[in-house]
Amino acid sequence: MTAPGRCISVVGCSGAGKTTLSRRLAQQLGYRHVELDALFHQPGWQPLPIEQFQQATRDALQGDGWIAEGNYSAVRPLVRERSDMVIWLDLPRHKVMRQVIWRTLRRLACREELWNGNRERWSNLFRLDPHQSILAWSWTRHPVYRQRYAEEMRNAPPSCRYLRLQSSQAIDAFLASLPPR
Repeated sequence: MTAPGRCISVVGCSGAGKTTLSRRLAQQLGYRHVELDALFHQPGWQPLPIEQFQQATRDALQGDGWIAEGNYSAVRPLVRERSDMVIWLDLPRHKVMRQVIWRTLRRLACREELWNGNRERWSNLFRLDPHQSILAWSWTRHPVYRQRYAEEMRNAPPSCRYLRLQSSQAIDAFLASLPPR
């Protein structure tokens, strides 16, 4: 495979492996890793106001040699228009749910800091509101993201390549196919 673009967007459902792939890809290519969650989630889980989030995203995407991961509708047009490659992690729902459950339990048990001092909350583990539970969010957003990115891929401009990876094996094969740095 030829080298991927210089401005790469990684999208997919929460728990699909966006952060893991983005970190590995950034390291392998020597690119910057832009985690949209880290820009959006301020201390105390307060969201960054939309205009500020958009500006922070613009600032983070200056130049090239970056991997931006996340699905935020408020900044998706900014990320998409600057990307020359989109990698869509479209794993089956059961695989995503298995990954997000184990990831959430690990984060809770280890009190892992996520962004800006925030940590997963035990109380959110059993909530059914997708805005309070990452498990409910992943379950309900999986079909939404599948439809969104299938449509985005169909309507992509020729200047942007789309790569849809539908299994862990496809992700590993993609990484293995990249030229050495």
